[in-house]
Amino acid sequence: MRILLFTGKGGVGKTTVAAATAARAAAAGQRTLVMSTDPAHSLADSFDVPLGATATSIAPNLWAEQVDAQERLESNWRDIQEYVIAFLNWAGVDTVEAEELSVIPGLDEIFALTDIKTHVDSSSYDLLVVDCAPTAETLRLLSLPEAINWYIERIFPVQRRAVKTVRPLLTRITSMPIADDRIFAAVARLHRNLDGVRQLLTNERISSIRLVVNPEKMVIAEARRTYTYLSLFGYRVDAIVVNRMIPEEVEDPYFGKWKEIQREHLQVVRESFDPVPILIARLFDREMVGLPLLEMMGAELYGPGDAARLLHRDEPMRIRKRGASYVLTLRLPFADRSSLNVFRKADELFVRVGSHKRNIMLPQALQRLEVQDAAFVEDRLEVRFARESAGASGAGGEGSGRG
Repeated sequence: MRILLFTGKGGVGKTTVAAATAARAAAAGQRTLVMSTDPAHSLADSFDVPLGATATSIAPNLWAEQVDAQERLESNWRDIQEYVIAFLNWAGVDTVEAEELSVIPGLDEIFALTDIKTHVDSSSYDLLVVDCAPTAETLRLLSLPEAINWYIERIFPVQRRAVKTVRPLLTRITSMPIADDRIFAAVARLHRNLDGVRQLLTNERISSIRLVVNPEKMVIAEARRTYTYLSLFGYRVDAIVVNRMIPEEVEDPYFGKWKEIQREHLQVVRESFDPVPILIARLFDREMVGLPLLEMMGAELYGPGDAARLLHRDEPMRIRKRGASYVLTLRLPFADRSSLNVFRKADELFVRVGSHKRNIMLPQALQRLEVQDAAFVEDRLEVRFARESAGASGAGGEGSGRG
């Protein structure tokens, strides 16, 4: 099975490109489901058919759904939410306010991604096309499973044991709600679901992300930042789709300057993302709404090839032995070196780029070694690990290997 995720700055046409890709794959005989996790659903408008929260057949080999994020939130979060509300009520917070405070902003959107794992497990489809939220939201959603995993794997087991130990005493001296096994089981179930999604989306044999851009300066800048952060968290981008290019056959003088500007921006895209393939979708003379037009757009975009095929293989992170040292390499194209910070703490390596931070659990081969230095080599951050040499000081502590 293949999973293709489409994202981009709001308004670039990512929903139309995702729908055209799904239509093209379905026409080629692949059982295809296209789903929208964007809270501002427009997939139904693109196909010009009514869609709900469950897969709806809209053509041979083609199904579509608009995920009900609120419903997924209630099914995944309700047990935990009830405990949080009870705790806030005990602390004196009004019930209505507690209801609002018990939901972390953006949590409903991350649960929408759990449908990906459900559909993969069902084996009902050959291709899953995901119309994601605009780039800023997508970054938060895609990084959340790893952030939650950090809590689940380190703090959660200790917390669960501690609560079991002190619950008999606390219930005698306070009326404060104490989390029981049902709550901890809900947290563990949440962890399994999110971790399953993360493993699917970082599996290079299954999943790819395609960035949709317009030939505009601000849109390209946003895409470059997105590409950096996706690489930071280990997600593979296998194509850049440049949408709404004015065709060469348009000779109206009014569009002459626009065509020149677009050609310049297209060259910037090619230079910036090389060797990632660049796909071109022209500006059509009508709204690309409805299955026939989407099929036509998909045929132009992908040509005779398979729309779902892996277009580019990337390796955001790798570890290689180099002499007596090991080098961990993390691909961070377009990263601002002044906003980069790298440090080691215990068995983890922390990498911060701007406002985004990733903690990388080091394999055992590296846990026994110390960080010697960190440097950029072209577009890759290289962190060198080795046994501490005589006279070395401070290596491996917090702040070491700062880039």
